[in-house]
Order: sequence, then structure tokens, then C-alpha cells
Amino acid sequence: MLLLCKGLRSIRTEGVKPVFQRLFAHGLPEAIRTDNGSAFASRGIAGLCELNVWWMKLGIIHKRIRPSSPQKNGQDERMHRDLKRETSRPPAENIAKQQKVFDGFQYRYNHERPHQALDGDLPAEHWEPSRRKYSVRLRRPEYPGHFEVRRVSACGAFRLQSGQYFLSNALKGEEIGLKEIDYGIWSIVNYNTTLRRIDRQTGKITGNEKV
Repeated sequence: MLLLCKGLRSIRTEGVKPVFQRLFAHGLPEAIRTDNGSAFASRGIAGLCELNVWWMKLGIIHKRIRPSSPQKNGQDERMHRDLKRETSRPPAENIAKQQKVFDGFQYRYNHERPHQALDGDLPAEHWEPSRRKYSVRLRRPEYPGHFEVRRVSACGAFRLQSGQYFLSNALKGEEIGLKEIDYGIWSIVNYNTTLRRIDRQTGKITGNEKV
């Protein structure tokens, strides 16, 4: 189901976020799967950026496909191929007219075109909104009692025992949880997502664990 198709002049978070807020009025997803484009991930630790940190705070798991592997997101790639062919070749003369073309494609995609993956049915015949409600009030993270809780500084760093370590500017001001999983080895957790682990002996932040 193509829930929203919106043309934007920029992929910066301040412009993208209101579009997702409109989308989340249908209910919050359990997870969002994306490629590794700059709109969804940075080159920093764990690919953190302002957008996916916001998703984590909403309780949404961000799943990114392996780099340079579009086949791992085949349904989405197919939709984008059809979208480009039917709406942007050639593009409309301005963004308002282009949006009307996008709206027409979205309606046809959901309500008129049979889909092979649905045995010839229409997406609108199967889709149901999520029961998870969206709220503008973001919950604070809750960590188990055996976690060390630290607030990330304005420069993106946190303290652990006698050391200070840089994590990500995308997390500045956020509370993270630290769990010792082996002697001197700590998992770094933000909400329900394990970001990385830190080796206190070497000071290195490495790995990509699951919660």
C-alpha cells in the first residue's frame, strides 16, 4: 500500500518530518525499512541521524538493507521504477503540477492496478491501519536497573567511569543506557536499539549488535 507520495524540494529533516507526521496519523509502524541514502542514515556510528533517532524515540525500529543491495528491498524498488516511469518522464513544469501527477499515481497504485504479489488483488483491499497511536509527546527511555544511564553531551559524547567517548551529534541531549556484557565490554543502548559496544581497555566503539 502506497500510503503517501509527496514531492519535496529537499530531504532535510525539518522538511521531511512533517510528512512523516502526516503519515503516522494512520498509526505507527513497528519498523521502517530503507536503503542507506543520506536521508535515512549518516556515515557516523550506527548510521545515526536526526530522522532515525526520532523514529527510535517513537518506538519504531529502523531496518536498513545492506549497502548496494537494492534487491533486498525489491517491492519498494519496483514501486519506484513504476513511479519514475509514469510520473517524471517528462516531469511536470512545477512542483504543484507534479504533486497532482503523484496523487494520480498513488490512487491508481492502491485502487486500480492488480498486484501480482496479492494474487491480482488491490492493495486497498488488504491494508489495515496500525493500531499504534502517534503522539507528539515523546516518551523518555526506560532502562533496566542494572544499566548505567548517561546523558549525551552537546558535543555528542558521554562519560563512562573515568573516560569520555564520542558517540553521535544526532544523540546530543538524549539518555542512553550502558550494559556491561563482559569484563570491560559495554553495550550502548538507545531506547530499545543496541547501537554499538565499547571496549573500555581500548576506548574503541565497535560492533553492531541486536537488542
